[in-house]
Amino acid sequence: MNTTALYRPVGPEELALIEQSGWKAFPPRLPEQPIFYPVMNEDYAVQIARDWNVPASGSGFVTRFAVDAAYLARFEPQCVGGREHQELWVPAEELAEFNRHIIGLIEVSRRFPSP
Repeated sequence: MNTTALYRPVGPEELALIEQSGWKAFPPRLPEQPIFYPVMNEDYAVQIARDWNVPASGSGFVTRFAVDAAYLARFEPQCVGGREHQELWVPAEELAEFNRHIIGLIEVSRRFPSP
C-alpha cells in the first residue's frame, strides 16, 4: 500500500486527546471547526505550531502520520498562502473515516518551545 506523509500542528489539549486514542486518531472537531486540515509539509506545520499554537496555549507540536494514498486522492490540495502552504480539507463529519485510513501511529516530530 502506498502512503503519504501528512502533518498536523496541534496544541497541548489536542495532543492529549491524540495520546488518549493510543496515537491512532485525531479527535472530533468542535462545532465551530467545520474542517480538519492536515498540512502537506513539515515546514508549514512548524510555522503554525510555533507561531500560532505557542502564543495561544504556551506550546505547540507537529504531528506526523501516514495515510493511505489512494484514499487521499479524494481530497484536492488547497493552497492557502504561498506555494508551501498546502493543506487538505477534510469535512468534520468525515474525520472518523479519515482516521481509519491512518497507517501506523501518529508521532510528534517537533515541539515548541523546544526543551
